[in-house]
Amino acid sequence: MKPEHMGQSFSDFLDELGIREDVEAQAIKEILADRLRVAMHEQGLTKTAMAARMGTSRRALDRLLDPENTSVTLHTMQRAASILGRRLRLELV
Repeated sequence: MKPEHMGQSFSDFLDELGIREDVEAQAIKEILADRLRVAMHEQGLTKTAMAARMGTSRRALDRLLDPENTSVTLHTMQRAASILGRRLRLELV
């Protein structure tokens, strides 16, 4: 049975507040940062070693792994994924 009175969707709520894009960008970055951390852990890579493999500073890697920093470039994300033997897959839906 379907409820008689159903409220708006969460997406509609975020749209109404004008924050949907920001919330989605934040969620995507949190997932990406977490998956990179897990892959680094699985391979026994420290932040220092990962930064060295990427040819960047540890500070730059910290920005990549910071779930609140959404300004990381696609190139940087792709490079990190490749170093970890992973692929970065984007989808436009």
